[in-house]
Amino acid sequence: MSPSGTLGPRALLRRLRQVMAEPGEGQERLDRIANVIAENMVAEVCSIYLRRGERMLELCATKGLRPEAVHTTRMRIGQGLVGRIAERAEPFTTADAPNEPGFEYRPETGEEIYSSFCGVPIQRLGQIIGVLVVQNAAARQHDEEEIDALSVVAMVIAEMAESGQLTGGEGVDLARGSAQTYSAIGGVEGAAIGVVHLHEPKLAVTQPFTDDVEKELVRLDIAMNGLRDEVDALLTDDLSGATGEYRDVLEAYRMFAHDKGWLRRLNESVQSGVVAEVAVERVQSEARSRMERAANPYLRDRLHDLDDLANRLLKRLSGTEEQEIPENAILVARHIGPGELLDYGKSIGGLVLEEGGVGSHAAIVARAMEIPMVVGAERIVAHAQNGDPIALDGDAGTVFLRPDEALFDAMSEKIAAAEAARARYQALRDLPATSKDGQTTGLFINAGLVSDLPQLFESGAQGVGLYRTELQFLIRASMPNRTDLAAVYGRVLDAAKGAPVVFRTLDIGSDKVLPYMRRPQEDNPALGWRAVRVGLDRPHIMKMQLQALLRGAGARPLTIMFPFIADEAEFYQARDYLTESHNWLQSRGYTVSDDITVGAMLETPSLADASDRFFQEVDFLSVGGNDLLQFMFAADRGNERVRRRYSALHPAFLRYLRRVTERAADHDVRLSFCGEAAGRPLEALALTGIGFRSLSMRPVSIGPVKAMLRSVKLGEVKAYLDIALATPVANFPEAFRAWAIEAGADVTP
Repeated sequence: MSPSGTLGPRALLRRLRQVMAEPGEGQERLDRIANVIAENMVAEVCSIYLRRGERMLELCATKGLRPEAVHTTRMRIGQGLVGRIAERAEPFTTADAPNEPGFEYRPETGEEIYSSFCGVPIQRLGQIIGVLVVQNAAARQHDEEEIDALSVVAMVIAEMAESGQLTGGEGVDLARGSAQTYSAIGGVEGAAIGVVHLHEPKLAVTQPFTDDVEKELVRLDIAMNGLRDEVDALLTDDLSGATGEYRDVLEAYRMFAHDKGWLRRLNESVQSGVVAEVAVERVQSEARSRMERAANPYLRDRLHDLDDLANRLLKRLSGTEEQEIPENAILVARHIGPGELLDYGKSIGGLVLEEGGVGSHAAIVARAMEIPMVVGAERIVAHAQNGDPIALDGDAGTVFLRPDEALFDAMSEKIAAAEAARARYQALRDLPATSKDGQTTGLFINAGLVSDLPQLFESGAQGVGLYRTELQFLIRASMPNRTDLAAVYGRVLDAAKGAPVVFRTLDIGSDKVLPYMRRPQEDNPALGWRAVRVGLDRPHIMKMQLQALLRGAGARPLTIMFPFIADEAEFYQARDYLTESHNWLQSRGYTVSDDITVGAMLETPSLADASDRFFQEVDFLSVGGNDLLQFMFAADRGNERVRRRYSALHPAFLRYLRRVTERAADHDVRLSFCGEAAGRPLEALALTGIGFRSLSMRPVSIGPVKAMLRSVKLGEVKAYLDIALATPVANFPEAFRAWAIEAGADVTP
C-alpha cells in the first residue's frame, strides 16, 4: 500500500479490468469506474467529467456527489478547478479547494463539504476528452504516486472512450459510429465523397491492461532499438552533408529518438500495468500538452518530430504495415507536410485537416493539385475510422462523417452537376474569352509544379500567369541548389511548349516558412519579413534563384515577377540583382537570354502611388488580390473572424482597382489580376468591367470564367459599374449579381 492507503495503479487497473469485463452499457460502465476509483483511492468522491461539444464539460458519473447532478452540472473549459485542468491539460491538487482561486461552488452537487481535491485530465494524443476528480472532506494532500495512479486510470478511460466502450450520456463528444458534421474552413473549392483514409491510422488497443509487465518491457525495448536503428539509417546520408540549421533540425530529431528521459517515462508507464502501446500514447499526450504551451516556437515545431517518432514506435509495436489507399480515399489528418501530400498525389479525392489554414503549405499544394480541401475540422481524427463514409464540401467548409443516405445523395448530385458543368466548359476550351461586344480577356492559370502544366492545355488557358517557385523550396528538407532548380525551371518551360510563363521569385515568410530556415519572432508576420524583403536581405538566396531561372531558360524568353513590392526602390534593387546575375552567367560561358521581361506584384496599396518613373520602367504589373484585399481592409485573411467581412466586390476595393487600371493604361503597362477573385465568375465580371484584360486563376476556374465573359457585353458592365461605384448601393455584391443575371451573364460559380 502507498502511504495514503491506496492500492497503487496496478491494483487499480486490475480491478478496473474486472469491472470492464462485466456486462453493461456506457453509463453503467462509467458509474462502476467511478465507484472502483473511489474505493481504491480511499476517496469519498470520484467524479468523471466528459467533454461535450467544443468548450463544455459535463458531469457524467459520480460516486459521492448528488446523483441528480449527473448530466446536469456543466462548466466551460477554463471555468472552475475542473475547467482549469482541461484548459491546461495538467493535474491539479489542493487540500483546501473552496479557498482556491477560481473555485466555483455548484449547489446541485453538494460538494461544499469536501476540502481536498485532486484532478487529472482525461486525454489522448493531446486531445482533451474530460477530467477525472477525487475529493475528500478532510484536508488531504495527494502525493505524486496517487496523482500518477489517477493519470494512468484517466489514460485508460480515454482509450475506452476512443474504442467506443463509453458513451457517458447523449451528446457527449466521445461516441463513435454516429453521424458527425464539422463546420470548418474551405481550403480548396470542390466537393468529394468517399471513405476515410487516416494519414496516421489509429491503433485499436482492445486490451489496455497487462499482467505480464516484464513481457511488455521487452516488447518496448525491442521496438525502441528498432526505431533508433531506423532513425539512424534514415538520417545518416542527410547528416553527412548537412550544415547549419538543417543539421540542427536533423540532430534534434535524432535526439528525440535517443532521449533517455522518453524511454524512462515509457518504462514507468508500462510498469504501472498497461501495455506498451498505451504507454506510448500516454507519454506522447503528456509531452504534446507541455510542448503546445511552450513559448518557444522552435519547441512547438518539434511536436511534429515527436508525433512522427511516436507513430513509428506504435507501428513497430503493433506490426502494422503501410495500409493500401482505397480507390475513393478522402485523406484525414491532424496536419500534413507538403512533401507528404505530394507523395499521395492523385490517389486521394479530398483532404480534411484538423490544423492549418487556407494559406498553409498543405493548402498551397492541395490547391495546385486541385484536391478539394477543408481545414479546421476539430477532433475529426479522434472520431473517424479507416473506411468510414465521408463527404466534404470545400466551398462551404463542411465535412460530413458517416452521413445519412439523403445527405450522401445530395453531395453526389452536387458532384455530378460539377462534372456536367466541366463537360460544358470543355466545349469552350479552344474558343477565346471574347465578350459579345468583341472585347477579349486573356485567361491564364496559376501553377506551382511541373505536373500542373498539362492543365494549361486541358483548360484552354493562354499561359501561366503565376508560377509559384516557392513550392520547390517548401517540399525539401534542405535548400535546393541552383543546378536542381535550373532543371526544374527548364522542364516547366518545356512543358509550356512556348506558351508564356510568369515565374514569381521566392515568396516565403508569413504563412510559408521554410523548414530549414529559422522562423523569426514577429507579432504580425503577414506584415513582416517576407517575399522580396527576404531576398533583398539575403541576396545570396535571390541571386541563386535568379541564376537558376536564367540557366533554366537558356536562350528562350524569360518572364520574372518580384512579389510584395511595397516601395519602388525594392523593384529597382531586385532588378539590379537580375542584371548582375545575367552578366555573371554570361561571363562564365552560360547561354542566357536577352529577352527578359521583368514585372512586379502589386500587393500593397502603396505601390499604386509609385512615381511615373516606376510605371515607365516596369514591364508589367500583376495585382495580387488576396494580399491586397487584406491590407486594404486590415483584415487578416487567415483569421476566420474577419476575413469574410470584406470581399473583392466591396465598392472601395473596386474603386481602388479601377484607379490602378487607369494608371497602368496611362503608361501603357500590361496589367493582370491574380487571386481567388479572378476565378469566380461574378468577381471576374467586375474586374473586367473596371478594365482588367488579363486574369490568372486555378485551372478549374478557366471554363466558368470564359463562359461568363462570352455571355456579356463588357461595355454594359462598365457603364453599370461607373454609376454603381459612384453612388451608395446597399449590399453591392447582391445588387451586382441581380443586375448581372438580368443582363444575361452566366455567373454560375
